[in-house]
Amino acid sequence: MSLAQVHYISAAPGDAEKTAGRFTAVGPGVSQALLAEIEPLVGYALPDGASHRPADAELRSLPQAFTYAALSDGSRLVGRTAPARGEGPAPVRFHAHAVHIPSGVPLPGDRLPVEAWRSPHWVSVTPVGGMLPDPLGALPPGPAPVREGLDDFAVSRGPWLAAVLADLRRASEEAAAGGPVVLVERQNADVARWLGLAAVTLPRESVERLTFTTYTRRPGSSALRVVGALPEDAAAAREAGLRVHVCADRPPVDGTPDMWARTAARVWRSRAPELFQEARELPGDPFAAGPLAVIALCNGVALGPEERAAAAGWAAERPYALDAERIGRLVEALASPGIDDRTGSEFDAVGRLFGALDGRCPASVTAPLAAMLVTEAVRGGNGSLELPRRDAFVGPDGEAIAGVLGPEILTELESGAGGTRPVARTVQLLRVARLLGVNGTELLPGVVERLAPALLAEASGEPGPPAFAPALLELLDEQFDVRTALLGALDRTAPEDPGAVARFLELVALPFTGTQALPHLRMCAEVPGAMTTLGRDRTAVWHRVLRAAGLSPFAEPLVLRTAVGLVWEDRAPTVEEARMLLEAATSDAHRAAGTWARLVDAALGAPADTEDATALAHDLLQAFPQEIGGRERAALQLLDLCRDLRTGAPEPGWAEQVRTLRDRAEPLEPAVQERAFTALVERLLAPDRPGAELYDFVWSDDSELIAAYDRAARSEPTRARLRTHPAYAADCFTHWTAHPHAGAAWTTTAAALLDEVLRPAVRAMTAETVAEVEETVGRTGSSGRAVAFRDWNRSSTLGRLGRRIAGRVRRG
Repeated sequence: MSLAQVHYISAAPGDAEKTAGRFTAVGPGVSQALLAEIEPLVGYALPDGASHRPADAELRSLPQAFTYAALSDGSRLVGRTAPARGEGPAPVRFHAHAVHIPSGVPLPGDRLPVEAWRSPHWVSVTPVGGMLPDPLGALPPGPAPVREGLDDFAVSRGPWLAAVLADLRRASEEAAAGGPVVLVERQNADVARWLGLAAVTLPRESVERLTFTTYTRRPGSSALRVVGALPEDAAAAREAGLRVHVCADRPPVDGTPDMWARTAARVWRSRAPELFQEARELPGDPFAAGPLAVIALCNGVALGPEERAAAAGWAAERPYALDAERIGRLVEALASPGIDDRTGSEFDAVGRLFGALDGRCPASVTAPLAAMLVTEAVRGGNGSLELPRRDAFVGPDGEAIAGVLGPEILTELESGAGGTRPVARTVQLLRVARLLGVNGTELLPGVVERLAPALLAEASGEPGPPAFAPALLELLDEQFDVRTALLGALDRTAPEDPGAVARFLELVALPFTGTQALPHLRMCAEVPGAMTTLGRDRTAVWHRVLRAAGLSPFAEPLVLRTAVGLVWEDRAPTVEEARMLLEAATSDAHRAAGTWARLVDAALGAPADTEDATALAHDLLQAFPQEIGGRERAALQLLDLCRDLRTGAPEPGWAEQVRTLRDRAEPLEPAVQERAFTALVERLLAPDRPGAELYDFVWSDDSELIAAYDRAARSEPTRARLRTHPAYAADCFTHWTAHPHAGAAWTTTAAALLDEVLRPAVRAMTAETVAEVEETVGRTGSSGRAVAFRDWNRSSTLGRLGRRIAGRVRRG
């Protein structure tokens, strides 16, 4: 091997061309183009405040620049630039001594560049006469190995260690960008020690890419990946946007998110750098935290929760990569009782590790992990843990952990906090109880009675399957007694809120295909498919859902409630649907199921023009005389009275009865009131109306009823009858003039009807018809009434004649 040497010295005052310096000796094979690249790499600037004429001790204390650089042709340069004693007007000059390493040629002894930073080969003067000896065949290291003293240095730089290692790792990447990493130290030898740390910590190929210099005054213009600087140059480096680590100042507060770097820092602080090579022998990404964390834990290095989780996760993915001894040491470290900062992610990773090792390793090896997991499940409330299998707790270890955790589990399950306890927590406790063989048979009925409504409540707030669903299904698959009890509790809950149960079953596919009857759950599971198939035909959906129960509503009336709740939920049935429901089951069934209230809602909520509403009201009053009371009963009676007013002969006093029932039914549905008022006033406007009913109506002075009467009297059917039936016109005149002293509402309305409804009808009659009306008024009333009609009619005629004469006078 032959390494060409290069010597360079700074220019003295008065040198030609004002250059910074010149090459005083150049070995063979180093071209002028390479010298142009090398010159800025070996340049040197004195630090601020350096003495113009330093003493020998001061000269030796000035920083030296040890440099490793990659050149454009693939070759490399290793060299040292140091201050040297000058002469005359230049008492301090600098001298650079470097070796050129051709592309593809390693350093002698296959050493790393940083190992040469204290090599005795470096000289501070050019050979006499500029004559170079033969090219070097060796580049011996310093007087001590590069690793010597690095442990102490790493401990002294503990606060900066993780952040610097993270940046050095990034700087060693093949496509690293963003300028150099700046290491600020008071002594440039400490920068070299940082590079020594990197050489031990990083893989060799990364170290060889890590070009550097231990000292520069211009970090921002350097093409190297790592540069050293003095504290006075740190501000300029920050302004240039570089990553600056001031290791000569106060320790940093913020940590690095790089988990590999944090783990490496802990290894260094534990003075165990040999672990880096051991970790590199494991498979996987060299900068993944898992392998290094595994080796660190196996060798007693204390790590944080994220690093422990990384170790457990890596080992869970590659259980074959560790031998039995390492697995045992890793398990011991993860399950150490002295750890008190475990996190949920760490427990999840440990659960995955247990699953990977379970069956691969003896139970005695994995038992500490199993105990750790169940202890966390009970005391830590971590509902996402992968629990071990039941046979992980066979023998004395299982009895011991059951003796400790069993009473805690039973106490919590028995407590009345089940209504507020999360579902995942209850499920976890039940599963752990089975794992440990804890007998909770006596508590089970109360637990599931609280668990069933909690399932529905938590699932109702989730857009998709609830988070507890997988664990719940595993619980039901593992424990037959819990499945039987919980499905029974849900089946009993379904009639109270079948819609919530149906939505829950769409999210969580409960296993109820066994021998349990569960009629309500089967109906809840059937309804989505029935609605998809049958669409808006709710009657057909109801029949299909009811068939899914496998029970008749005569035998089990509650299936009637569940079916109605599923199909109509928060809506009332239509009148037609309500009549179907009433006919499909006996009144006793509806009474027991409580569905009669839905039928009442259908009757009272029907639009005013629904003909069957009154018939439905009549049937409901007959079927449920004891159940229907209060306002609803009065409203149904009002509808029933409407039926009699239009189709039958109501009992006397119906005008007053409408008013009484209306007041009892307050607040009355607008459609029911409209139907009742319309039926009443149409009956009062009929030719055969009883006079007593009209009298009661007129003298009630009920403004709402009188307004309805006014609207009906002005309708076209009434106007047509007035024009074509003299007897009806005579009857209306008699009654509209018979009560001049009634209330203001009636007298005003009657006067308006005489003038605006009856008078136009009489005007449209022939003289013979008008005479017939007058004769009828006199015959059915009195001679005085006939005279009154004649005067009323004449006043309108004279009024018309007077208006004609006045018009002619104005025109003349």
